[in-house]
Amino acid sequence: MISIKVPTVGESITEVTLLKWTKAEGAWVNRDEVIAELESEKATFEVNAEQAGILFHKATEGDSILIGDVLADIDETAPKPAQAEVPVATTTTAAAAPTSQAPVTSVPNNVKATPVAAAIIADKKVDTTQIKASGYAGKITKIDVLDALNNPGKIQFAGQDLFSRNVRPEKMSNLRKTISRRLVEAKNTTAMLTTFNEVDMTAIMQIRKQFKDKFKEAHGVNLGFMSFFAKACAIALTEWPSVNAFIDGDQLLYHDYADISIAVSTPRGLTVPVIRNVESLSMAEIEKSVIVLAGKARDSKLTAEDLTGGTFTITNGGVFGSLMSTPIINIPQSAILGMHKIQDRPMAVNGEVKILPMMYLALSYDHRIIDGRESVGFLVRVKELLENPALLLIGKDPVASLLEL
Repeated sequence: MISIKVPTVGESITEVTLLKWTKAEGAWVNRDEVIAELESEKATFEVNAEQAGILFHKATEGDSILIGDVLADIDETAPKPAQAEVPVATTTTAAAAPTSQAPVTSVPNNVKATPVAAAIIADKKVDTTQIKASGYAGKITKIDVLDALNNPGKIQFAGQDLFSRNVRPEKMSNLRKTISRRLVEAKNTTAMLTTFNEVDMTAIMQIRKQFKDKFKEAHGVNLGFMSFFAKACAIALTEWPSVNAFIDGDQLLYHDYADISIAVSTPRGLTVPVIRNVESLSMAEIEKSVIVLAGKARDSKLTAEDLTGGTFTITNGGVFGSLMSTPIINIPQSAILGMHKIQDRPMAVNGEVKILPMMYLALSYDHRIIDGRESVGFLVRVKELLENPALLLIGKDPVASLLEL
């Protein structure tokens, strides 16, 4: 019998939470097979079997476990169980069995539902915005759809009757504890202030419309908004270095590179993985990095290295419909840029009213390091770069550069 202990995952981390067992109690596991997922205050990680054998759990999902404690035992002397044979239906049986045609469902791509729930939604034409999802990670179940049909116009909480007064206690995860602590620390230890501006997204939207197919064909990724914003911020950070600086005791640490953290929402909370040296990356490389990090965040595969070392943060509340917000600084960084929803608005252009796709931008910054001139100058520069994407190439107007002006 060998013991699998909780590994060391960082100098300051003393305990982790068992998120889930990926192998059941008493199951046979192969060597190096993933048996569990753990969560520290910084990231989630997997634990592998050190030997093949029968697995015995020593903790339950949701438990807090100290570093070095026994997570599981593996009986490596146990014989490997024979594979159970799956009976194969004969041709006669298969022919005799009644066949049924599954109904064709039509559920929006952004709505997650079980197959049965999707079939009912399509058949009854249920408005999915009126359904309260109770499944894992916000998935709509059959019960959720039936509840919506039986109580039109009445909203029920997951698994509860109408007029319920139920209160559900739930243990706060290590990740949520860390988010809570860091947000309060940011509010209490920085002189945080927010400045606002707005950007006309017409040029970027035209570029995406014109080149999205060629870009996808050439690079294998979609051309999104994040690469434009990340590149614009990287250029602006070179011109306003205080926005890219930290306070370290009685010193200011200036970074001659742009490691930009991208805020990503996951079922377990907000994470901010880092794209390294954005100033040195192409647009395609930025988009590929965003996809990789977002996928790792969704699958809880982010490492501590993915989450540390950023010098500036971008957060996009617009994907959730936010029109305006004041983002909180991701300490020890000194500033964070908030993107928001693109909305058509009437704007005065050369004495005429035009309908333009506008986005509000918000820059929260630490006033101890960054003065008003730097914060406003940085945000105005980002706006200029986004409204004139050709500037992203060399940071200057091509004609002015040609004329050496």
